[in-house]
Amino acid sequence: MDERQKNVSLVLAVNGERFELPCVDPSTTLLHFLRSETCFKSPKLGCGEGGCGACVVLVSKYDPNVKKVEDFSVSSCLTLLCSLNGCSITTSEGLGNTRDGFHSIHERFAGFHASQCGFCTPGMCMSFFSALINADKGNKPDPPPGFSKLTSSEAEKAIAGNLCRCTGYRPIADACKSFASDVDIEDLGFNSFLKKGDSKEVKVSKLPPYDPTKNFSTYPEFLKSESATNSESSRRYPWYSSVSIEELRSLLYSNVTENGASFKLIVGNTGTGYYKETQRYDHYIDLRYIPEPSIIKRDQTGIEVGAAVTISKLISFLKEENKVNLGSYGMLVSQKLANHMEKIASPFVRNSASVGGNLVMAQKNGFPSDIATLFLGLCATVSLMTSHGFEKLTWEELLSRPPLDSRTVLLSVCIPFKQDQSSLQIHSEADVSLCQKGLLINNIQLAFGAYGTKHATRAKKVEEYLTGKILNIHVLYEALKLVKLAVVPEDGTLHPEYRSSLAVNYVYEFLHPFTDVHSAISGGLLNGISDILVEELSKSCNDGCISQGREQTLLSSAKQVVELSTEYYPVGEPMKKVGAAKQASGEAVYVDDIPSPPNCLHGAFIYSTKPSAGVKGIQLESNRSTDGVTTIITFKDIPSGGENVGVITMSDPEPLFADDLARCAGDKIALVVADSQRSADVAARTALVEYDTENIYSPILTVEEAVEKSSFFQIAP
Repeated sequence: MDERQKNVSLVLAVNGERFELPCVDPSTTLLHFLRSETCFKSPKLGCGEGGCGACVVLVSKYDPNVKKVEDFSVSSCLTLLCSLNGCSITTSEGLGNTRDGFHSIHERFAGFHASQCGFCTPGMCMSFFSALINADKGNKPDPPPGFSKLTSSEAEKAIAGNLCRCTGYRPIADACKSFASDVDIEDLGFNSFLKKGDSKEVKVSKLPPYDPTKNFSTYPEFLKSESATNSESSRRYPWYSSVSIEELRSLLYSNVTENGASFKLIVGNTGTGYYKETQRYDHYIDLRYIPEPSIIKRDQTGIEVGAAVTISKLISFLKEENKVNLGSYGMLVSQKLANHMEKIASPFVRNSASVGGNLVMAQKNGFPSDIATLFLGLCATVSLMTSHGFEKLTWEELLSRPPLDSRTVLLSVCIPFKQDQSSLQIHSEADVSLCQKGLLINNIQLAFGAYGTKHATRAKKVEEYLTGKILNIHVLYEALKLVKLAVVPEDGTLHPEYRSSLAVNYVYEFLHPFTDVHSAISGGLLNGISDILVEELSKSCNDGCISQGREQTLLSSAKQVVELSTEYYPVGEPMKKVGAAKQASGEAVYVDDIPSPPNCLHGAFIYSTKPSAGVKGIQLESNRSTDGVTTIITFKDIPSGGENVGVITMSDPEPLFADDLARCAGDKIALVVADSQRSADVAARTALVEYDTENIYSPILTVEEAVEKSSFFQIAP
């Protein structure tokens, strides 16, 4: 191993402060580093899966070649610290605080009553700030003073992945939309800034000022001087950043990854939000610096996407205007792909998640991937690097193969464009032609995703039946019967009949609007009706049509009217919650923000996976991830004189631990104690519990059964 690879430190900035880390566990997440090694506690650990947005921060990367900074939001709970060498991190404290003054985002969140408990508010602020600065860097016309280049629709989408359990989304959306250049001020809800009867100009002047020209730099100058060494300093043992296909191949088949050593290929690491890691790897290999998996291009023949390209970058690329004439089919495919991919995950996950990682999870683990389904319907091909060389095959063929081995690398995906013909493209997976009797189906591909099968599938028999036929009610009816036979959920799938009916309904909704086309065509009028017919069909079909349709907002427009009495003035007047701005900036201190004492132990509960089951024993898996486990505590460890009480309610107290009988799924069986939270969590997640389900009373599942067995809650007097 090169000594340089062992000794070079990881360098990054957090809110302008430089951090140099000579030794880093490559499994360390950004969230863990921020909360345990810095004073910035605004990113919170919520779901740990990239699904709630409480941990969102802004990542800024500098490209010395084009001398530009790229800013994007990420889930810090999923982002590995070693992937951020040379990057700058901005948390909500970095936007503003009580010492330096709050950012207008913080102030508007407070004034629009958009923070209640405040736990998730800093993540929302960072999600919105990311959208705000990227919009203001765009080429849109300058907005009116006090506003940004964001539209109301974009402001809503910016926080689409941030969950809130207590505030309600109306005030949160209003706070964000108050920055939008096209906002209707009258549409904004109850707040402490705007007064009824004020003119629009007066209302705008009362909002906390926002000036996009005064946004602070998200990337400090001192990091730019070190950017030239970033690619080298990111090659730390045991983290490797290959810069070529040849280097990657030699690494995969070197002694580094042999002799039983485990390794993991890394791009965004977002897959760990879905498939929880229960092991630690010996080596991590970063694919982001290899040119081939990072390519993205489009021409008349189709789209080529590198496996390491993020979903967000692909969406942005598909939306860009292309200087090359793509034809109507190419434009339609680009538009439909971009629109659908915006429904996948949330912005801060799409910013890190790679297209290839999504597809590989679908192929290896049966991940219910929309991208896999889309690419299947578009007859995509894939390029692989295997132990025997390079291989190119269709995505459908790869799905049908056994799971890829760990040394096979997906390099790129190609989506072919069909040549434009004299046909009406009604969907990216079907084309039809107008004829005297109606619509003739020339070609159709029907791909079905998560309907209870291991992976996305094509309904080949349905396609063969429909191809070459003029669409009418009878043809559609026969096709639907074939769909029901073609899409069959596997044994053990929940609600199989419902899933099959969804597939049938999908095809019906897609094709039914085109069954009555023949009624609009009279003899001899075919040549003069085509344009009108296309327009009418576009209106009648929701998604599978040539029409682009109007942009849909996530939320409906509304007005909030609150009648206030002046009898007890100022009681009833809107006012900011004391501390709301501190919650938004991340300065409010929650229990988990309090630093742990030295040599602190951490715990994680083991929950029952079965209801009404006896607990015979608990055994922990032996692996490196559980090396720090100290002990396991059950109800038997409660000392003499102590009580097994977890929560005291108005009725009976709830026990802390299940005794010999777990009464419900989710009942707390034991507590794993370890020297780190990660070790405790992994040990609890992988614990093997031996259950006894014999001679156990059957669970009470209905009200009638409860009455029959006199099972009643005791209500306190």
